[in-house]
Amino acid sequence: MLFSSIPFLYYYLACVFILYFLVPGKIKNIVLLLSSLFFYAWGEVSYVALMVITILLGYLFGLLVERCSTAKAKKRILGIAVITFVGILGYYKYADFFVGNFNAATGLNVPLLKVALPIGISFYTFQVMSYVVDVYRGTAKVQYNPFTLATYVSMFPQLIAGPIVRYADVAEQLEHRVHSVDKAALGIRRFAMGLSKKILIANALGELCEIFKASGDKSVAFYWLYAIAFTLHIYYDFSGYSDMAIGLGKIFGLDFMENFNYPYISKSITEFWRRWHMSLGTWFRDYVYIPLGGNRVGKLRWLFNIFAVWFLTGFWHGASWNFIVWGLYFAVILMLEKLVLLPLLEKSGPFKHLYVMFLVILSFVIFNAADMTEAFAYIGGMFGAGGVPMISAEAVYYFKSSLVVLLIAGVGATPLCKNIVAKIRNKKSGALVLEILEPVVLICLILLCTAFLVDGSFNPFLYFRF
Repeated sequence: MLFSSIPFLYYYLACVFILYFLVPGKIKNIVLLLSSLFFYAWGEVSYVALMVITILLGYLFGLLVERCSTAKAKKRILGIAVITFVGILGYYKYADFFVGNFNAATGLNVPLLKVALPIGISFYTFQVMSYVVDVYRGTAKVQYNPFTLATYVSMFPQLIAGPIVRYADVAEQLEHRVHSVDKAALGIRRFAMGLSKKILIANALGELCEIFKASGDKSVAFYWLYAIAFTLHIYYDFSGYSDMAIGLGKIFGLDFMENFNYPYISKSITEFWRRWHMSLGTWFRDYVYIPLGGNRVGKLRWLFNIFAVWFLTGFWHGASWNFIVWGLYFAVILMLEKLVLLPLLEKSGPFKHLYVMFLVILSFVIFNAADMTEAFAYIGGMFGAGGVPMISAEAVYYFKSSLVVLLIAGVGATPLCKNIVAKIRNKKSGALVLEILEPVVLICLILLCTAFLVDGSFNPFLYFRF
């Protein structure tokens, strides 16, 4: 069930809200748990059992780690837990990738397992794994109530596509959280803005990308139009979903970490990855990079640690070589920045922004390709390889027809609008105007989004792939 769908917005969510706020505080987690399981079962009923088993394993491993009397025994249980969770994720997400590559390398014809990818498995597996690691480290207390742990893992706002919420960050909120009108209003505003980003901007850009892929009149200009459109599309699609998740969390009294912080204003790729998909970046930093030694090791080991983290980051996104190449692409750039480029970028003026966007746009062409053959073809097309013409009639037509949404998306990807609103809010008269206008604007946006959904407009969600 998509957040950006009529069944979710006007049936499921309405029923959950009413039920959740009618029941007493001690039962709210049960309502949240059952409604989350229903939400997951709507699209993946056959894999609800897998998620429940993963949660129960996390619960049992947490108890075992807590009750072990020696550090060696705790470490052994942690090792078994990590292998178990990585094994579950590896089987369901990567089994056919490994079989296919084994066949390609050996010339054999081992049958593919054809295992369906459970929605959200990359996110909830990481959450359960981090819970057990945090119990082992002592940064989180073991959860003795399996239903509370299940509520944490399965919470529908962040179940399908994050942000990756750590147990230690919400443990206290799961037991004791405060609901208020102000917090709920803030959550509704955040949800409405995320919904608008997804439906009004991301969907329009995504449709342009699909038009390009189906076109037989490609040109250098059209390749670049596609690359820029997809770069904006993935930002609005994913950050819009994160905004909706964070907003829903606030409505239910929960505070989730921010996942995006205007990444396209970055002055280096290092900064970009501090602003993009922050919950994933910090997860790999705290559970992979630092345990490997981080930067407190020799230079060669340090570079290996960067390589390992970005190989895993790319591979986490999908069982395809283009994701691995995408991750290693950033590994190489980050190594170069840390060794040579960062001091030069600081002195480069506006060039550093162009540098970041150029590299990011190329990276997302690789990311969105069906395979590396298509990735090379698209990048080649962007630079006129193979005699691709510079411009085509379709490129001109779709550039003109998409110019408004591209401009809105470009400006919206910067903090310009946020800063203007903040300045207006700082003035007494401006704050009064905003107080009146804001609910009107939000209602209009929700109605406009509803009209698009009723019309059956283009409405996929990119990160369901992962």
